[in-house]
Amino acid sequence: MPRYALKVHYIGKNYAGSQIQFDKDGFEIAEPTVQGELEKALSTLIIGGDPDKRPKRPIKTVFSGRTDSGVNSAGQVVHFDTDKTIVASKFVYSLNEILPDDISVCDFREVEKNFHAQKSAKKRIYEYVFINRRCKDAFDGDLMRVKYPLDIERMQKSLNYLKGEHDFSSFKSSGTLNPSKICLIYSAEVIPKDNDRIVVRLEGNRFLYNMVRAIVGTLLEIEGHNLPPEHMKDVLDAKDRKKAGQTVSPYGLTLIEVTY
Repeated sequence: MPRYALKVHYIGKNYAGSQIQFDKDGFEIAEPTVQGELEKALSTLIIGGDPDKRPKRPIKTVFSGRTDSGVNSAGQVVHFDTDKTIVASKFVYSLNEILPDDISVCDFREVEKNFHAQKSAKKRIYEYVFINRRCKDAFDGDLMRVKYPLDIERMQKSLNYLKGEHDFSSFKSSGTLNPSKICLIYSAEVIPKDNDRIVVRLEGNRFLYNMVRAIVGTLLEIEGHNLPPEHMKDVLDAKDRKKAGQTVSPYGLTLIEVTY
């Protein structure tokens, strides 16, 4: 049975995360998810027929990783298997016509049978964007706004302590399912952009639940209370979530790329 991979873009604002969730009894939670919408569209396009008479999930997908409610993607990778014939030249166009306006597919290809969207991934890149300005602007949208001035050089010094392989327990929310707390951060940068936007860009082999948002919250706590950049290392070494800053809003966080 052939295996196919998709690259998916989505705006997370209207979804309860990227992946279908189940309650403690194993029943699917009836909230809209990106996976649910994608599987429904794939099943409609590939299998056809009356959706009410099909199995609930005839096409099952595997995502490269979970993103929370409100988190966007510009590079989520998904794979699925099917024995149905797919004409690649028409597939992406037809699929995008079926999907909701806030979900789209930008790439589609057949992959090796041993390819796994999650397990084969080598690196994930996230960006968190927020506004650094006292006064709001109508075009800021849902982005978080930090009113006090930020020192980019100090922020970069703080982020430098995160590079390398560490136990990131201090930045892990209680909902983390994977017991492993070790992550390898290849790059951590703060990048000023136009219109008072600040981008925190992190590249790593894996990320814990809410890890990026907790790191940004700690970074802003350091700046807001004029703590030394070394405070980031103290928080990291403590392996205690209570030592880190708050988990900031999901709006502004985007999964940029997954590499294999």
